[in-house]
Amino acid sequence: QVHVVESGGGLVQAGGSLKLSCTASGLTFDDYAMSWFRQAPGKEREGVSCITGSGGTTYYANSVKGRFTISRDNAKNTLYLQMNSLKPEDTAMYYCAASSSGLRWWSWTLLSSYNYWGQGTQVTVSS
Repeated sequence: QVHVVESGGGLVQAGGSLKLSCTASGLTFDDYAMSWFRQAPGKEREGVSCITGSGGTTYYANSVKGRFTISRDNAKNTLYLQMNSLKPEDTAMYYCAASSSGLRWWSWTLLSSYNYWGQGTQVTVSS
């Protein structure tokens, strides 16, 4: 049985930083591309960033480019999202997702590309 669990969310002031973690079990972690999505109240879930199984390729939403960094440690089955220079508009529930597909720049943001999802961790940025 696959489990995907996010952690690291919290309340931070604008301009601050947070580091999210996501641990996956029950799967061969480096066979899966991993992504972060977020969903604010009343809005659709949107892709934030994606990293391939080897870690060799990453994708970012334009809104977070230059501020967020995605990484993974395959030995620990863990995905990370370092978030710097946080803005109030980054406030959302952040979700981790795993995909067995070969994701490309046109497919990583599609919810249907993913096999497994976590329950989310809340990030709140105060102004």
